[in-house]
Amino acid sequence: MRRILFSFAMLFVLTDAATAQCSGTNLIDALPQQDQVALRAEAALSPHATGNFWRAARGTQVVHLIGTYHFDDPRHAATMAALAPVLSDVTTLLVEAGPEEEAALKARITREPQLMIIDKGPTLPEMLPRPDWLRLSQAMRDRGIAPFMAAKFRPWYVTMLLGVPPCDIERMATTKGLDGMLINAALAEGVTVRAMEPYDTLFGIFDQLPQEDQLAMITSALAMEERSEDFSVTLADSYFAEEGRLIWEFMRHESLSLPNYTPERVAEEFATMEEALMTSRNRKWIPEIEAAAARGAVLVAFGALHLAGEHGVLSLLEAQGFTVERLAIQ
Repeated sequence: MRRILFSFAMLFVLTDAATAQCSGTNLIDALPQQDQVALRAEAALSPHATGNFWRAARGTQVVHLIGTYHFDDPRHAATMAALAPVLSDVTTLLVEAGPEEEAALKARITREPQLMIIDKGPTLPEMLPRPDWLRLSQAMRDRGIAPFMAAKFRPWYVTMLLGVPPCDIERMATTKGLDGMLINAALAEGVTVRAMEPYDTLFGIFDQLPQEDQLAMITSALAMEERSEDFSVTLADSYFAEEGRLIWEFMRHESLSLPNYTPERVAEEFATMEEALMTSRNRKWIPEIEAAAARGAVLVAFGALHLAGEHGVLSLLEAQGFTVERLAIQ
């Protein structure tokens, strides 16, 4: 499973990478037409495969849902315009992490730098083959990070950094993205902002991966380094085209090019990782959404990949008796 893990890192990081500062090729558009058709056909097999903006209703309870993209992009303006009437009407905005969670995370990293920094034992130059370390050193320099500093980063964190193209790395600390824009707008409207999960949820998911898998993620990331801008553009374009499930199928398609990966093996490992990184979180979010809906109209904002699929948030809400409908952004 190690070689495929980087695909998931790309999904969680590159779907956040903005195209405004980067240029690249849309890799889906560059595929042969028959491959593009096949990808979209596969994506369409999943419930709610397209659409970023939804309304769910159960009796008098109303939930609006928006799939998000976490870095700044001028294309968010249309989404914010569509959401303005919703924000003025809801009592609660639910997000993956709100201001309190962000503050808690920063405070914990300050107290416990070992969450991201190797404080004992071998460092990356000792754990990686020398050719990989030399390539990683250059990749870090390209992102403005000295190799001697990167040497002590935990492997999963290095993979996250490699997922952001050098052209956009400077904005990681300052970008607000759609999530941040919605939080600011909600607070201005006097809307309560609540998080649906603990601040360290994703930390826990990646930190539980075996060390050898985390190192293999770095190796796979380095193999894709030359195309990082292309991946960024591809995944961002798919998001703004509201083709969320297409992103998933595209990464599945890319994984098939890995050595020794048959369609059966890819399907098995994607199912395993979907459960760990998405489905398990989706299930935990549903009671939070229902509780908020019982108090009044609610807007829920989370990464767009969580919307679609048999175990996506929309299907799980339907299983709880909600009727969902897609809404237009423009």
